[in-house]
Amino acid sequence: MKTDKLSQIFLLVVAAFLVLKYVIHPRIPSSLLYFYMMIVIFAVFIYIISDTKLLQDFLNPIKSIIIKNEDPLIEERNKEARMLIFGLLPLAVAVFTYINLSVGTKQPAELRSIHPEPPLQILFREKPLRILGLKNPLRADKKNLNKYIEEGAVVYFENCFFCHGDNLDGNGHFAEALNPRPADFTDPGSISQLQESYLFWRISKGGQGLPAEGTPWNSAMPSWENVLTEEDIWKVIIYIYESTGMEPRRWEEKPLNR
Repeated sequence: MKTDKLSQIFLLVVAAFLVLKYVIHPRIPSSLLYFYMMIVIFAVFIYIISDTKLLQDFLNPIKSIIIKNEDPLIEERNKEARMLIFGLLPLAVAVFTYINLSVGTKQPAELRSIHPEPPLQILFREKPLRILGLKNPLRADKKNLNKYIEEGAVVYFENCFFCHGDNLDGNGHFAEALNPRPADFTDPGSISQLQESYLFWRISKGGQGLPAEGTPWNSAMPSWENVLTEEDIWKVIIYIYESTGMEPRRWEEKPLNR
């Protein structure tokens, strides 16, 4: 069955939205997604008006509904379509406006740094670890990387998924009882902005290990250094990045002196 130009254009715009929203990884922030969709719609508009016949084909389905038809059967069908469109459209606009303008009962914002600067060095089970410039030592072992991912998954589902969720989106079983909620690792503004050493610090020391600029540290994140080994933490970090499709932030290399 051949579809009209109006339906084809509509399906094209919907397909573009679905690709930008769900196919591209890491996920695009909402503000950027809306900007891209504006570009898509503008490009489609320019394409339509660039050809007289194409514009006519695009407008014909609209005209056929709006303009009264001499055929009683067609006119009855168009009448029903007009009632449906002009009834649902204002309702959709009203719902959208209400959702975006309604005032909720949110708690006031806390003046704290979400990602405070990590210390230069920490003690992990009495062993000094320099966080600055620290890389995940397991990533150098490319041969066993898949094994580390699998073992990291075991660590995650034995210890972390209760809060951070099956899908690593912060919607675990205990998430509703925590304030602030557990981190959403699938958020593009989350772990993709951080080095793996930062995650090692936060996992090992938990909420109480945050510095002063991270207060009030009302985070329920426990300290895992007495539960997980150093290798376990590096493995679960690899699993988190691989499962979300994120890339960790790399330490900048110092330029060579010439």
